[in-house]
Amino acid sequence: MRIRSLALVGVTTALLAATAACGSSAGGATDEITPVSVTIDGVGAVDTDKAVAAKVPSDVRGRGTVTVATNAPYQPFIDFKVEGRTDQFVGLDHDLFQAASARLGLKATFTQQPFDGLVPGLQAAKYDAIAGGITDKKERQQVATFVDYSASGTGFLVAAGNPLGVKTVADLCGRTVAVQKASNQAKNLAAYAKQSCAGRPLAVKEYPENPQAVQALIAGNVQVVAATRVNLVETAGSLAGKAELVDDPSSPNGWLASPNGFGFLKANKELAEAYRAAVQSLIDDGTYGKILARWKQTPIAIEKATVDQAID
Repeated sequence: MRIRSLALVGVTTALLAATAACGSSAGGATDEITPVSVTIDGVGAVDTDKAVAAKVPSDVRGRGTVTVATNAPYQPFIDFKVEGRTDQFVGLDHDLFQAASARLGLKATFTQQPFDGLVPGLQAAKYDAIAGGITDKKERQQVATFVDYSASGTGFLVAAGNPLGVKTVADLCGRTVAVQKASNQAKNLAAYAKQSCAGRPLAVKEYPENPQAVQALIAGNVQVVAATRVNLVETAGSLAGKAELVDDPSSPNGWLASPNGFGFLKANKELAEAYRAAVQSLIDDGTYGKILARWKQTPIAIEKATVDQAID
């Protein structure tokens, strides 16, 4: 998944956010909850469960909405619904967050933001949550609490026919690899190159967005693209005859598979716990599985929604 270096925006902002959070409380009479229903294409209607919705902090329940910052395109997790418009979204994360919100009696509004501004913006309390193919990282947990809803790692996209015989990460030594700027892949491959590619330099080239990294492969400017494996499944399918996804049986979910999560301000742990319960409810009733299947991501499914289970 994707990662950015944390840019802490100051103690004052964090303290204000924490103070605001302390003024809220979860629970309350379930008859205060206004039911919400959303229809997820290819899945069906998702309705409010008042027992789960009772976990929502009272201040959030009072306004009935949450704001979610994302960075599209990053298929299949998040994408623009209509080309040229940046205010309507589709994708796995969009569907799952909308469904979890409805289960909690809330409505969710997504907004486009630069990826490297998502975590700082969350810390500055510009929005309630972040979503869209984001890896739960221990570094990020300095600021955010993550509700982990799946697990996936890095995949490798190569030219059709895999002429270089790339099978595992070890085969990247001596190659030029494209990644998204400041991504999880950029960080991990830089570390791997230093530790394991002595005498066979692994050159990592960063691009602003993942589609640009893929175009660099097609143009022959790089030899491999490293990105979230599930993200590359759809990409490879759309590039038949031009590119293909490496199949590594030893790492079926990708290299260094990590949990993916929805991020909430650390001070808002009650809200994060409410969303964890909502995701678990969707897992239990089968809605979660239908959403993953719709986006062809069943392999990244988990059986239990967790919080802050980063592996690094």
